[in-house]
Parts: sequence; C-alpha cells; structure tokens
Amino acid sequence: MNKITRRLPALLLNWGNDLAFVNLRTSVRVPLRLFSSGLPERLEMAEFTEYMEKLKNYEKIGVPKGAGTDSSVGFDLDRMRRLLYHLGNPHYKFKAVHIAGTKGKGSTAAFLSSILRAEGYSVGCYSSPHIRTIRERISLGTTGEPVSAAVLNSHFHKIKEYLDKAVELEKGQLSQFEVFTAVAFSLFAEEKVDFGVIEAGLGGARDATNVITASDLAVSVITNVGAEHLAALGGSLENIAAAKSGIIKKGRPLVIGGPFIPHIEHIIRDRALSLCSPVVSASDPGNRSVVKGFSRSGEVPCQLCDIQISIDRDIHLFIELFDVQLRLLGAHQLQNAATATCAALCLRDQGWKVSDASIYAGLELAYLLGRSQFLTNKEAEMLGVRGATILLDGAHTKESAQVLVNMITMAFPNARLVLVVAMAIDKDHFGFAEVLLSAGCLDAVCFTEVDIAGDRYRTTSSSLLKDTWIQACSVTGADFLDCKVEKYDLTEDQEEIMGNQSILFMEGSLMASMKFGNKILCAKQGAKQGILVFTGSLHIVSAILGSING
Repeated sequence: MNKITRRLPALLLNWGNDLAFVNLRTSVRVPLRLFSSGLPERLEMAEFTEYMEKLKNYEKIGVPKGAGTDSSVGFDLDRMRRLLYHLGNPHYKFKAVHIAGTKGKGSTAAFLSSILRAEGYSVGCYSSPHIRTIRERISLGTTGEPVSAAVLNSHFHKIKEYLDKAVELEKGQLSQFEVFTAVAFSLFAEEKVDFGVIEAGLGGARDATNVITASDLAVSVITNVGAEHLAALGGSLENIAAAKSGIIKKGRPLVIGGPFIPHIEHIIRDRALSLCSPVVSASDPGNRSVVKGFSRSGEVPCQLCDIQISIDRDIHLFIELFDVQLRLLGAHQLQNAATATCAALCLRDQGWKVSDASIYAGLELAYLLGRSQFLTNKEAEMLGVRGATILLDGAHTKESAQVLVNMITMAFPNARLVLVVAMAIDKDHFGFAEVLLSAGCLDAVCFTEVDIAGDRYRTTSSSLLKDTWIQACSVTGADFLDCKVEKYDLTEDQEEIMGNQSILFMEGSLMASMKFGNKILCAKQGAKQGILVFTGSLHIVSAILGSING
C-alpha cells in the first residue's frame, strides 16, 4: 500500500463487483484500481468529481433544440445569476474579456491570455472543453498552467455549502457547465486576477458565461460564425450570429475576427450599433497578416508570420510585428492571433499597459493541446509508433477539416497521410469526409470510436462513419478499398493491399487503427514523410494523450 493509501482514513470494502476504499469522513468511494493507476489527482479530487458527475452534463447527452437561442426555449440565464448571487457575485470582481465564436475562440483566448501574462498581469482563463483533465478549463496567475488539483479541491470545499443550496433551490436544473463556470469565476475573484478571459461555451446570448455586465467587461470578441450546433442555436447562420451577438455590451468595444459572410457580419454590426459599441475588425482592409514559412528546427514546429494592424476609425489601433514564430499552426491560427492582438490593443486604448514586446512574446508562447499538435519522437515511441510523424487535431467540422488540409499542405506538401477518425454523432460527417478526401497522398482512413465526455452516448459507430465516407467517395470520385483487419496486422492479402492505389478503409479499436496506420505508412511512404493524423474530435486527442500519460 503506497503513502497515499496509508494517509487516507478509509476502509477497504467490497463495492458491487469492485474493491473500493471508502473515506470514513466523507463516505466518498474510491475504487482500488485508481490506487494502482499512479494518478493522485483522482484521489485528491474524488469528492469534487463525484459531485460534478451528479449534475446534468450536456456535453455528454447533447444540447436540446433551441437551448442556445435568446428565446423562451433557451437556457435560463437567471438561474446562473442566482447561483452566482449565492457565491457573492464573484464575476463583478475582475475585468473580463468575453469571447464567442463557432471556431477559434479557445485559441484566441489562449493568445490573449498569454499576451497579458507576458505583460505581468494575473490572468484567469476559462475555456472548454478539456483534453486530459477538467483542470485545464481554468488557468490562474502568470504561468498559464491549469489550476492545481489542490487549489481546485480546496476552493470547492470552501463554497460547497453555497453550491448545495443553489442546487436545491433550482430543483436539480443546474448543469455541470453552469456550476463549473461559477466555480471558475469564484476562483478568479478569490485569486484577485487582473483579467478574466472567458470563452463562451455555446452561442453567447444564453450561455452560462453571459452574466458579465457592461461595467465589468473590457472587450467582447466574436471570432467567426459557422454552421455548428445548428439545432441548438436556431437552425440558421443568421440565428447563430444573433446568438453570438448576445455577448456585446452597451458601450464596450467589440473585436470581430472573420472573415464573415457580408450579411452575417451586418447582423453583428447592427447589434453593436444598437448598443453604441465600437467595432474593430481583424479582417479590416488596413490590416495585413501573412504566413511566411514553416520551420521545424527542433521538435516544436512553428510558422513564421508578420502581423500588422492599422485601424483608424472609432478606435485608433496600430502595431507592426515581424517574424513572429507561432506554435499554433495554420492560416486560421494566424487569424486568431491577429484577433487576439486587436483585443490587446483595445485594452491598451483603454489605458492598460500592453507593450508591443508583450504582444510579440505572448503570441509566440501561446499553445493549446490538440490543435495542430505534433507529438515528440519520445511520445510517439511510447505509443509504439516509429517512422511516422503523429499529428493530433480536434477538427470536427467541414470548415475545420479544410483548415487541417491547408495546414498539412503548407507544412508537409509531399507527405503521405493516414487518418484515424472518431466523431460525435451530431457532427456533419459527410461534409467532413468530403473535404479530407481531397487531401493529397491519402493512403488510408481508419475509423474508430472513443468516449465523448466519458460516455458512448454521443459516439458515432465506426461502421456508420465508414459508410458515410464511402458515400463521400461517390461524390468526390475517390477510389477506396474496404480492408479487413485482425488484431494489429494486415490480412494475408498484404502485398496486394500495399500495392493498391486506392484509399484503404478499415475500422477497429483506437490502438488497432494506430498500428495499422503506422504499418501502412512505413510500407508505402518510401522517401516521403508519413503523417499519422488523429482527428474528428478533441476526444480522440484526449484518448491518445491519455495513452501516453497512463
């Protein structure tokens, strides 16, 4: 029994089919298997995790139709306000930057948080979803590291009686996201952060984060508008734009990323105009952001960029940054960096100290798991993969699939590719497939399944994914060969398969898919580099990183 076990005042009991330690003080059950996993975080946060799992989790079960719209069927934002009231209204105690958008809001939050930390500010950043641990959703202070298990657990116990009271008063309607958002805001207030950089979870108008008032908001940001979560946000791009515009506050500047479809941008600008909010566009004709090249001098690849912002309308903003090395890759990440730069310049216009040097350094230091993430050679070897480069990217829409293709084409124009794909059931599988089938040198696609938010409720079966890709082949004209796999090896028709010019389709477990994909690349790449890409969901990224980290 290890030191952690000896310190826990517990009894070892039979619990169902498992042995479990039961904490005598709290009655929390901790399965014995966790003690052998080497993950003390699970023990330290056991009571918090159990508490959260009792709450409604829309990431697991899916968001109801219309829930994100600013209408009678939308989420009840007053419920969130009542919850925060029980906690002393912590969201009134820091200056906020509120970020919404279909794609890019997490990266924009990471860029802006990094810029502010580089200037020396204490920053609370709240984002979702997480990859390895729920702690990733909250970062505190000047380091950018996820909140520690000890700090999160300690704060939870400080406010638990208030959470209990709110949950009881709301008759069980409070969701996991609402409660965790409240915990994050309460932590930000307790830690006395200078800024809270807040990423909206769904839409904007009825999102749990949209309790921020004009007096506490420094800048709002809308990165873009795309056709994701259509049913939850009203069924059209126009309704989605209206929902995201709900974060705009009277008299506070709005930064828009874009580029937008003209009439969609018009909806956002009209909302800002009605609230007397000046609009700053990262896609303004006076701005110039370019990717000049890609470098992988070490194991951390980067793209070399110039970012020039020159706006002289309602607000005067100007900066010229040359040869910025961004660790977040792709033209879309350059756009997110430019958007974050505009937000930082808006803060400077309000009197906050934000130097050019801090913007430069912050952009270069920004990093996010699962966004164009290349594994190191050591990490690849821990997975049993040798000879191929492993790329993790949580793309799961038609638009993000195109971004992924563009990034790979830029960084590795002649590489051979094998994709390992797992997706949630509520995504555009056909559109995603159609785009990725256009990628050059695509040797194989392996279809697999992973848990979505800890469950298979929203997971698309690998057979359904494969059928959808076969349908997409009939539209794109791509040739495919349905390949069977037993365990981790190819069939006896290996030589025929290896010599076939069609795209190989197979379905299997995550580990079987990885080994199959690596074998295909090692056999077929020749002098060309082989890239094994895990994509379709951030949850497949989580599964791969979980395999590395135990």
